[in-house]
Amino acid sequence: MANVKQIILISGKRKCGKDYISEKLQKRLGESSQIVRISEPIKKEWSKKDNVGLQELLSDGPLKEKYRKDMIKWGEEVRQKDYGIFCKLAMDTGTFSETVIVSDIRRKSDIKYFKEYYNGKVLILRITCPEETRIKRGWIFTQGIDDVESECDLDDYEDWDLTVENNGHLDGDEIINLIISKLEL
Repeated sequence: MANVKQIILISGKRKCGKDYISEKLQKRLGESSQIVRISEPIKKEWSKKDNVGLQELLSDGPLKEKYRKDMIKWGEEVRQKDYGIFCKLAMDTGTFSETVIVSDIRRKSDIKYFKEYYNGKVLILRITCPEETRIKRGWIFTQGIDDVESECDLDDYEDWDLTVENNGHLDGDEIINLIISKLEL
């Protein structure tokens, strides 16, 4: 991990476009970058625990939605013992490029972990999106998912390095240009 020069933490509500922006950014940055997802080790551990297919949990399909509430609850219990466990597991899963894009920051404790372990290398980005746009993308408010810590902990966070509204007024390339202008490459 010594070769990591920049970590881009991307946060936002469900269906705001975090994955879309992360993938577009990674494509623009090329081989010197990679995407890491904190949700991946959560889903991996859940699939072992509950004997569920990992690939189905990693997809955007109905199985993930079926288990989402239970995975959130279980993940919170694990975080009570070690707030950074899933961040650490996510960072331990690959060979790292100069720029690491963490596409699914959801908690203040996630930001705390990355600031503590990668001091000075962290850019914190918030993707916002109006509910109407999220609904058009398939979002449906779900009690126990959209109103809990995993979705709301960063609602009052104010120390973003960049906030971008992904509402269709800017195209993906314009959003990527804004992000790249903030990077120390």
